[in-house]
Amino acid sequence: MKLGPKDDFQVVENLIVQHPSNFQGLQEWLVRQAVNGLLPLRRLWPALEVEPRPRVGRLAIEVVSHCWNYSNLLECQLGGLIAHPPKEVDLTMTVYFSREDERTARLLELASEKRIEGVTWCWRELSPEHLFRRSIGRNHAALSTSADWIWFTDCDLILEEGSLDALCEVLQGRTDSLVYPRIERLTSLLSDEAVASAKEPRLRPLKEEFEFTEVPVTRAKGPLQITHGDVARAMGYCRDLSVYQRPEKSFAKCREDRAFRWLLGTQGAPLDIPGVARIRHLSKGRYSERGTEVAVRSSMRRLQERLRRH
Repeated sequence: MKLGPKDDFQVVENLIVQHPSNFQGLQEWLVRQAVNGLLPLRRLWPALEVEPRPRVGRLAIEVVSHCWNYSNLLECQLGGLIAHPPKEVDLTMTVYFSREDERTARLLELASEKRIEGVTWCWRELSPEHLFRRSIGRNHAALSTSADWIWFTDCDLILEEGSLDALCEVLQGRTDSLVYPRIERLTSLLSDEAVASAKEPRLRPLKEEFEFTEVPVTRAKGPLQITHGDVARAMGYCRDLSVYQRPEKSFAKCREDRAFRWLLGTQGAPLDIPGVARIRHLSKGRYSERGTEVAVRSSMRRLQERLRRH
């Protein structure tokens, strides 16, 4: 299709708006090109006029994770919160999971037994097909949250002691639609053995033997998207992009993170938030891959790690 005059784009727009199932792959490709600035389709999703209200004092913050075959990492995320709960915020810890992931389900049952002052556990069960498209859960959380700010993250991210209290301090009176930590602490690319856990789930803080390196963050990427509650309730999370609200047969690539920033019209504002750490791991357990695909992905991640170090 040769794209030129405005009228030519009507054909493209119709394919997206009507979205018959046989055009699903094409729709996602078109949305990705629009997000990348290669197709002028922004008029299909005009920016919402939201005026976030400044919030001061003790803030309510919701942290949202997804977990599929990553319970060994979720152990550290939840265990860290139990060992060092925030003191200056009312925290809701939300985890989207599927009962078919039995170890994660058992871990959440174990965490439910812990009563932590100022912390509310919120486990939201989805079918695997709905869990496999991360933006479905994130959209549900965005539209239903009552928090002042909502942090969309992943279960490999650890909020260390004092991190959420520091976040509360830097968010006082801010009306940004999207913010993110200026610095994150990363492990090297860890092997399966390094992040392995016992057969039965347990709540544990971050392993002391992990070494971290501080790395600057340039945008509000996937696990570092902290959104004002008023904005989240008004627009959801890619709510109007139907390609990112469809169930999937296997865990879908999380390309909606860029689309979310595109819809907001911002890369986010950087803030000084200490104690944001992330466990980088070689195997991606959430993806259903064949042996060859696993080998290729692992090789690519090792190459990226070597390039990053040099």
